[in-house]
Amino acid sequence: MATSGGTGFHRGLIVPLAARHKLPAVYPFRYYVTDGGLISYGPDAVLPFRRAAAYIIVYSRVKNRPIFRCRRRTYELVLNLKTAKTLGLTVPPSVLARADEVIE
Repeated sequence: MATSGGTGFHRGLIVPLAARHKLPAVYPFRYYVTDGGLISYGPDAVLPFRRAAAYIIVYSRVKNRPIFRCRRRTYELVLNLKTAKTLGLTVPPSVLARADEVIE
């Protein structure tokens, strides 16, 4: 598993290296999978920005804006089937059903 501590900058090296050595790797963010990684399970990186935009739009004219605290973290499971086929892996239907996004 690739950790999120600074590896995002070098994902152009990490993802091809794992593929060349036929290592099924799990990544922390979806952009690894869009770059050719096998699977990612981690927080939705876009959701906080969407919530912030909605907050600004709704409360743009209110002087005493309420303070919101995120009570729930949302995680997303992204799977790359092309990479799975390249590695010779069969993905169980239960994993495909739970995936938030499947890249073919």
